Amino acid sequence: MTDTDAAIMGVILAGGLSRRMGGGDKGLSQLGDATILQRIATRLRPQVAALFLNANGEADRFGAIGLPVLADGLPDFPGPLAGVLAGLDHAAEAGFAQVMAVPCDAPFLPEDLVARLHAVAGPAGGAVAISAGRRHPTVALWPVRLRAALRTALVDEDQRRVETILRRHDFVEVAWPADPFDPFANVNDPAGMAQAEALLARFPAA
Repeated sequence: MTDTDAAIMGVILAGGLSRRMGGGDKGLSQLGDATILQRIATRLRPQVAALFLNANGEADRFGAIGLPVLADGLPDFPGPLAGVLAGLDHAAEAGFAQVMAVPCDAPFLPEDLVARLHAVAGPAGGAVAISAGRRHPTVALWPVRLRAALRTALVDEDQRRVETILRRHDFVEVAWPADPFDPFANVNDPAGMAQAEALLARFPAA
């Protein structure tokens, strides 16, 4: 963790219903010698001052991850933006200026993720990761100052699309190469899991 990261809190977004994986917690799926969530936590923990898991329901099922759990503050599973808002609310109370949000299904995150996003966004801006020309809306550095605007969008507008909010607030893009592999490759379904297993077999340090 660097001095700049001292003002950044991390949150792993695991509050969804994982319908494409047949329900359950896809982050608890085993990938090699660790679960997907364990891999994400190991990669992200050194990059932030504090790391949390956004999840709903019984928190004990995530005990092996070793992270404090933040539940959505809004009902009916409104999606990843609710998890971001839960992170921003907690960050505001704890005195953090920014929140690094990542999804629970991206086991190969870059080791320089936070540093590069922060370098472009500055201490109070927002930035989103891209690779191979594709934006990854759930991999973004969020300024805590947006918490009121995000709450309004969710509650008053029923706006649930992450991309809409990122564009509304001019999040800057930071690009990563997708060669030899895409660091934002995710595991959304059984086919994605098979691809992740093949990638890990080729690149054990991924």
